[in-house]
Amino acid sequence: MGASEIPGRQGYRVFRDITTRWMDNDIYGHVNNVTYYSYFDTAVNHYLIEAGGLDIHHAPVVGLVVSSSCSYHRPVAFPEPVEAGLRVDRLGNSSVQYGVGIFRAGEAELCAHGQFVHVFVDRAENRSVPIPGPLRVALERLLVPSG
Repeated sequence: MGASEIPGRQGYRVFRDITTRWMDNDIYGHVNNVTYYSYFDTAVNHYLIEAGGLDIHHAPVVGLVVSSSCSYHRPVAFPEPVEAGLRVDRLGNSSVQYGVGIFRAGEAELCAHGQFVHVFVDRAENRSVPIPGPLRVALERLLVPSG
């Protein structure tokens, strides 16, 4: 995603509040880069549980992260509250690519943007399977037009 393609707040379909924690800061006084991946995971899974009915403990099909990346634009620091914006950039038969934007609460300017790919697998056999209906419906609500 080039600088001209960085989505603003309007480029995301739903938002999740994220509470920064004291331990999120690094020695330089801002949220450490690896912590953003935790924010992505938290926001995506919260959405799948709430909107798609995912039972993280007992569902026969679960999403496994197979790739992720993040571009950083502005620092965030504890105790600033942040919001994670969610979108779906690609929706396949058994996989989904999310776009996750991290914003300071109430601000329009993007602090970080990540991509996160889930492949849905049968929990017992660890083989990819089609995305279950309720989860697919929830993911379709986040789908943004390509191009």
